[in-house]
Formats: sequence, structure tokens, C-alpha cells
Amino acid sequence: MNEKKIVLASSNKGKLREVREILAGSELSVIPLSETGFTDEIEETGETFAENAFIKAETVAKALQLPVLGDDSGLEIDALGKEPGIRSARFMGRETPYSEKNAALLKKLEGVPDEKRTARFVCAMALVYPDGRSLQVQQTMEGRIGYEIKGENGFGYDPIFFLPEYGMTSAELSPEEKNAISHRGKALREMAALILEGEK
Repeated sequence: MNEKKIVLASSNKGKLREVREILAGSELSVIPLSETGFTDEIEETGETFAENAFIKAETVAKALQLPVLGDDSGLEIDALGKEPGIRSARFMGRETPYSEKNAALLKKLEGVPDEKRTARFVCAMALVYPDGRSLQVQQTMEGRIGYEIKGENGFGYDPIFFLPEYGMTSAELSPEEKNAISHRGKALREMAALILEGEK
């Protein structure tokens, strides 16, 4: 198999693990940013997930002269005006543990009934080649915000993201179940198909 290497413009270990699990068995091999020597801070100045994904990918692709995959994802809660949205990672500060972020969001939603707790995870991805060509995709996973923190799998906001059709949070799903339906799983499979189609 002719392996195609792409750099993932992220230092998030949970994200890297998911990307590698989803692409396992494909022709794409993912190199984490930490192995490239790139250490610059990337300013996420975009107004949308798609803009931020492109900024990450383009910044690193220009620096490394390699194909780079940028991923920007987050949680939109309808009752909170789609917050934390593109600030999901920065909500309450990047260093704040997600256990505290999740508890704070549950507190903000106290008294909000089921039908108004609708939410979604959004994942935008951009692949930028050294010659400036780019590919972009965006996918979502719909659900609700639960009433308690539940589950040990996944990362980030997974323990409060309740999937009514499964009767559990995305942190209670096995990695295989989550990757089959998640925003990142859907976006990555779409992106992988576009990359491989473009190289035929």
C-alpha cells in the first residue's frame, strides 16, 4: 500500500487518537504536530469553525511545505446562543479541566427542559497542500445536553453530550461506536475520500 502522509495541525492527544482510529486501514498516515518541530502559536482569528480549520492548516503547510490537515471543532448549545461554539477549547480558559467546564455548562442549563437542551458537535476540516490547493468539509453530530457528567470514554464535552437514540452520552459509547457517528468521524471519512479521489 502506498502510504500518504499528512500532518495534523493539533497537539490535542484525544483528537490525534480519534483521527488515527478513524483512518486505520486507509492509505493515509497521520503525523502529529509534535513530531514536526513546528512550535509557533497559531492565532485562531476566524469567525467560524471552517475559517479556523483553514487558518491552522494553511499556517502549518506554509511553514513545513507538507500537506496539513486542520481541524476545528466544538460544541454548540442552542439554549446558550450556540455557545461555547468556536470558543469551545478556550471556554473558561484553555488550562481549565473539562470536568469544570462541563459542570459549569450543566449549571447554566439548570431548569432548562429536555426539548430546549438541543446541541450539536461541529467539526470543520481543511487540508492545505504546499502549492496552495485546499479541500474543506464540515459535519455535525446532533444530540442534547444531559443532566449529569457520565462516561469515561472520549474527551472534552463528551460526558455531557447525550444521544437520545442511544440513551447515553457520547463518553459512554465505545470508541468504535462513537467514531461511526461522530462529527469528526463523518468529516474525516469525507475528507479521506476527497484526498484519495484527487490523487487518482
